[in-house]
Amino acid sequence: MKELTHGNPAKLIILFALPLFVGNVFQQFYSMVDMVVVGQTLGKDALAAVGATSSVSFLIIGFAQGLTAGLSIITAQRFGAKDAQGVRKSFATSIMISLGVTVVLTTLSLLFLRPLLLLMQTPPELLNQAQEFISVILAGIFASMSFNLLSNMVRALGDSRTPLFFLAFAVVINVVLDLVFIIYFHMGVAGAGFATVIAQVSASLMCVWFIRRKIPLLQISRKHFTFDKQDFRAHLNAALPMGFQSSIIAIGAVILQSALNTLGTDVVAAQTTANRIDQFAILPMMSFGITMATFTAQNLGAKEYGRILRGVKQCLMMSIAFSILAGVLVITCGHFFVALFVSRSEVQVFELAQTYFNINGSLYWVLAILFILRYTLQGLGQAKIPTIAGIMELVMRSFAAIILTHAFGFAGAAFASPLAWIGSTAVLLASYFKAMRHLKKLDHEQQVHLQIKSEA
Repeated sequence: MKELTHGNPAKLIILFALPLFVGNVFQQFYSMVDMVVVGQTLGKDALAAVGATSSVSFLIIGFAQGLTAGLSIITAQRFGAKDAQGVRKSFATSIMISLGVTVVLTTLSLLFLRPLLLLMQTPPELLNQAQEFISVILAGIFASMSFNLLSNMVRALGDSRTPLFFLAFAVVINVVLDLVFIIYFHMGVAGAGFATVIAQVSASLMCVWFIRRKIPLLQISRKHFTFDKQDFRAHLNAALPMGFQSSIIAIGAVILQSALNTLGTDVVAAQTTANRIDQFAILPMMSFGITMATFTAQNLGAKEYGRILRGVKQCLMMSIAFSILAGVLVITCGHFFVALFVSRSEVQVFELAQTYFNINGSLYWVLAILFILRYTLQGLGQAKIPTIAGIMELVMRSFAAIILTHAFGFAGAAFASPLAWIGSTAVLLASYFKAMRHLKKLDHEQQVHLQIKSEA
């Protein structure tokens, strides 16, 4: 395990963020491999069908991911405070909460899936394939919840490298099973869904094995699975806002997808393809943000307030630099990546995707700031303000979907994410500056106390 409470903050942040970045790349491969294999073997309609479900997946799976990330914040704070029993209790509480949420999410999502797809105005020619694919993914929510919970717990204790190895292994399984299920067993888009779920189950089992063999601090027994009202409240206060934040953002994506579905298959395919590439481009910024949640939580638990201030400043500078580089790369080279998904004969898809790259890539620096502010506040235990910022994202995406898409077509829809980033950042800034002033005050009081103690 790795404590982030000692040593050079910038160096620690980079060393923690790098495996996270590579791990997030592998995470994206889950969906990207599905898209490439589906697009190249089953055609444009199948690609669009899978893409039409991305916002639904984000809505449901995103809640699970946000929830487990929030649960791990409490674990990281207790680890920073060197509270071993608190860490074990936190892990057990997180498991109980995750199990309950998994049952509810799986039941509701499968029950209301088709009405949701119809509400989103999914094109009739895509509806059945879309439902076939996403039904498998949603039935496997338990696999996604399990892996995200376990990997977030390992990261909360400062180890961001080990989950990377498990993800790499899972991606290999996913690639092999995609090819086997789709090409040899002719399972269609459902085969891609089964491949993803099985890969996630494999990664989860490897996490369980690693924890039992290598992390005594997370080895729990029956005595830790007791209902403690105060402990449950603390975890839910951290986890639910982060889960709802992801879902709120996803609702905006669903509204946007509904608007895009009315513009035809070419637009849906272009959005699907460009969005997948966009997700890769923003991974460095996302990785820095996730790092700051763990870094901030551990140092808050250790009462290292000055380190939080230095770490945030250094991480902001690094993340903005990476965002500018990523933006240039996407704008100038994005069309090469589009060719991985669709044939170059689909000229309209390529032109629409380039429009998306030009608009989004030029504003990645705003997203870099947003990630650092959001995750820093979450690491400090301020989960409600980022949720309000998520509501602003919903408002801005809805505005783009309802107003801009109607007025400017796909170009208007492409502004949805940048507008959401700007609106969310504007909401977070006031709370961020207030939190930094509070940390400076605590750090000053701490330094004065140490000076008086040393003089005495």
